[in-house]
Amino acid sequence: MQVTSSVREPLITGGKTLKDVTHDISRQVEGKPSIGWLLGLLVAVGALGLGFIALWLTLWEGIGMWGLNKTVGWAWDITNFVWWVGIGHAGTLISAVLLLFRQKWRMAINRAAEAMTIFAVICAAMFPIIHMGRPWLGAYWALPLPNTFGSLWVNFNSPLLWDVFAISTYFSVSLVFWYIGLIPDFATIRDRATGIRKSVYGALAFGWDGAAKTWSRYESVALILAGLATPLVLSVHTIVSFDFATSVIPGWHTTIFPPYFVAGAIFSGFAMVLTLMIVTRKVFKLEDYITIGHIELMNIVIIITGSIVGIAYITEFFIAWYSGVAAEQYAFMNRMFGPYWWAYWSMMTCNVISPQLFWFKKIRTSIVLTFILSLVVNIGMWFERFVIIVTSLHRDFLPSSWAMFYPTLYDVGVYLFTFGLFFTCFLLFAKFFPVINMAEVKSIIKSSSEKVNK
Repeated sequence: MQVTSSVREPLITGGKTLKDVTHDISRQVEGKPSIGWLLGLLVAVGALGLGFIALWLTLWEGIGMWGLNKTVGWAWDITNFVWWVGIGHAGTLISAVLLLFRQKWRMAINRAAEAMTIFAVICAAMFPIIHMGRPWLGAYWALPLPNTFGSLWVNFNSPLLWDVFAISTYFSVSLVFWYIGLIPDFATIRDRATGIRKSVYGALAFGWDGAAKTWSRYESVALILAGLATPLVLSVHTIVSFDFATSVIPGWHTTIFPPYFVAGAIFSGFAMVLTLMIVTRKVFKLEDYITIGHIELMNIVIIITGSIVGIAYITEFFIAWYSGVAAEQYAFMNRMFGPYWWAYWSMMTCNVISPQLFWFKKIRTSIVLTFILSLVVNIGMWFERFVIIVTSLHRDFLPSSWAMFYPTLYDVGVYLFTFGLFFTCFLLFAKFFPVINMAEVKSIIKSSSEKVNK
């Protein structure tokens, strides 16, 4: 009996040549901005401006402008911090881990995912700084700097300090990884450009000459950085989870948080990549490079990580029951049926039920449904962080200290500011930098195009 393996769907459609790849990806850098891009930038800058007013007033008046109180000292600020760090996780996974596993489908989406990581980490880092109240008076104390105050050091046993080290390392490695991948493409645009544009992209290309030795060094550096970045996929959100897991607050004091947070971060990160890539492929007419196949594979990752998150939710309840600790059991019952029940059930619907729809091939290969569900997942992951933080704090061991948290316009405004900053940066990146890695796509065009598969 003869068995014939099925031919995989092409990663690049439209019968593209090397020249087509260069033209299709460079044209959005070289041409005039489209109406869609201008409208998107207008909305993003508008959100940035409105949010900046809230940010300025918060810094001027103090964080008393937020809805915090003596019982709920962490709320929207830390919720948004953890959410943005999670958004940035998919970039490292796609660019580093999938590179080490030689997954070719990553090549059309890794550039944008890496950029998303950098912008998301910038947005995340803002919240702890703002929460200091007067960051210009003491934000530098978060760093272990030599001083003349009797060797006044940070608390190296605090997970909050571990956050500083983890996120700064994550940002640095991601930035270097992203920029090194851009250098060959900058050189391609440099060689096509004239005038001041040629000088700018020539400076950004760092004298890239395309020689065989240069390519060899480039690939070696990429592998080294991928090896350095891979542990960060696990370590960054693990350390973020320690902010809660090392405490004795009911609902936080659990050892399942590290893998639970990592899976949730990849889950939300891939959802945001899908949201951005679906819009990008439409606005810049890149449907032949970011194909239905890419979208389907990312949806499969969302199924897996969403299922892990769902198991983590169930495990939390089981451990609370099995522990026999009344305060722990009450914390989880309060999440389900307490004043914030709506947030809990929104989280369960968005994070546990909605990803399971991707088991149906028609849904995971539908552009419209995938876009809608990617938004639903990110809304659900925000509610997850809100539920973990606020519902665990507002009713603790002492009933007399119970209180409710109500966000103010300033809470919402600062969050809006980070959205405006994120999308403004991403839109500028997508216009002035090659949004797809031309060099890597060219390397697979002979083995992954329709011409070969036919």
